[in-house]
Amino acid sequence: MGKKHQNVTNLNEIEPRVVQKGTKFGFTGKRLGPSSAAKALGVSWYEIAPGRSAFPYHYHCANEEGVFILEGTGEARIGKDTVNVEKGDYIAYPIGPEYAHSLKNSGKGPLRYICFSTTQTTEVVGYPDSKKFAAAGMVDPVTGVMGAKVKFVIKEQPSVDYYEGEDVG
Repeated sequence: MGKKHQNVTNLNEIEPRVVQKGTKFGFTGKRLGPSSAAKALGVSWYEIAPGRSAFPYHYHCANEEGVFILEGTGEARIGKDTVNVEKGDYIAYPIGPEYAHSLKNSGKGPLRYICFSTTQTTEVVGYPDSKKFAAAGMVDPVTGVMGAKVKFVIKEQPSVDYYEGEDVG
């Protein structure tokens, strides 16, 4: 059976992306937005195994995120707080360092959730725990921020003067 409509996607029609990094990070994810012809709203389905987080503690400077828990229990780290979350909970992650966030599976079974996000084409992401920043321009809407055309990740360091290295005459 083919696709119902260009704007309708079934979760079973999408190939999963599986990421494993050490013992603390890992997920299976499916990006629903691109396969449904979405233009300005990113939507992804995630499954996280017990004891893991999908992503390190981070914040966004351009894109707001939201998470709806479908199944399981987790610990949402939001700013300075850690909050227990469960099936039926919705979490809003506005932009900015005060809303740095991560979500860890604290249960015995899988944690499944839907993540929504705006899709600004230029993004800077801060990682307070590891003191680094990622910057991406010309984001590929199909693969997301990490599939950007222009991207770099750097460690936090002292800022330089705006005109440093320029011939100021």
